[in-house]
Amino acid sequence: MVTFKDIKNSNYSAIFHLIYHNEKLSKQEIAHQLQLSLPTITQNLVKLEKEQLIEKSGQFQSSVGRRATAYALRPEARISIGVEIQRNSIRMLAVNLLGHVFQETEFSLRFAQEDHYFRTLCNKVKAFIDSLEVSKEQVLGIGFAVQALTTKDGKEIIYGKILDCTGLRIERFSTYLDYPCRFLHDAKCAATTELWIRNDIGDAIYLSIGMHLGGAIIIHNQIEMGNEGYSGTVEHMTIDPNGPPCYCGKKGCMETFCSVSALLREEETLDSFFSELREGVTSYVLRWDDFLKHLAFSIGNVHQVIDREVILGGHLSPYLIEQDIDILHDKIRKQAAFPSKESFVHLSRSPKNGVPVGAALPFIMDFIYSI
Repeated sequence: MVTFKDIKNSNYSAIFHLIYHNEKLSKQEIAHQLQLSLPTITQNLVKLEKEQLIEKSGQFQSSVGRRATAYALRPEARISIGVEIQRNSIRMLAVNLLGHVFQETEFSLRFAQEDHYFRTLCNKVKAFIDSLEVSKEQVLGIGFAVQALTTKDGKEIIYGKILDCTGLRIERFSTYLDYPCRFLHDAKCAATTELWIRNDIGDAIYLSIGMHLGGAIIIHNQIEMGNEGYSGTVEHMTIDPNGPPCYCGKKGCMETFCSVSALLREEETLDSFFSELREGVTSYVLRWDDFLKHLAFSIGNVHQVIDREVILGGHLSPYLIEQDIDILHDKIRKQAAFPSKESFVHLSRSPKNGVPVGAALPFIMDFIYSI
């Protein structure tokens, strides 16, 4: 049975979400769109203002009568922190309710499973939050993006060979931080950011091509974790059982052929590689063609299982051009049992900091959905 309290909560939620999805709205426009009375709108606007979730934001232009007051979201009413942990560095940023980054920092810190490391990083996080000049209540939580698989609740790392952190529990951080904390797989963080900025994905395969390869499966606009959190880890799909050794202990994984580490030589950077490639230097052209051959083989196999869009993200994606995607499609079609006439490989639209943003976003989404 629907109670009066349920109706009040529903009205409050509807008004907040309408303002959230619009830059500015007047009381009259809210009443018109939601078909609610002005007294009901007024009562809820007062409550949302008192809770500092919205604010008056000027007035609308009017040729006759009084100008209507404009109401808008207070983006920094709640924030969350995303922390990307890599072997030798940390990238950290603050995200507001709109998913926008409004402060960020990066510093060197070599990962080690030692109290000194955890204390140092947590002190850096606390100093970063202090610099934002926000209250404790405004901070929804801290997401730690790691090159590792995590439990669904984000409390433990269940597979972390890159950083040698298997078994690490979130308490090593939350002991020093008086905020909700969770671990998140870095590739799934990047896919979460992609979902946030796009509303047309539905189902897709996300490949994060960085120094290491990572994958995520998106089903019904949700990251599919699988029964034990392994879904989407295409990086450990065997391409050649006699191929190069992978950090997982096997040989010839997709990681060993399709990651940036597999592409670059020692002391080489993506900038230097693509500079030579675009100049048409033969050795680089041949190496790139070999890389695309293996990437096409891998994507073709995955696409055979899940006939959906493939999104290429990670550090490599900003360097890719339309010609690269065309070549990739051509190679996929040549080895496919059922060649697709449609182009299904696309570049990520998420920014370069998609991983730490994606680590922060779950706290934002949980808060918004809770209202």
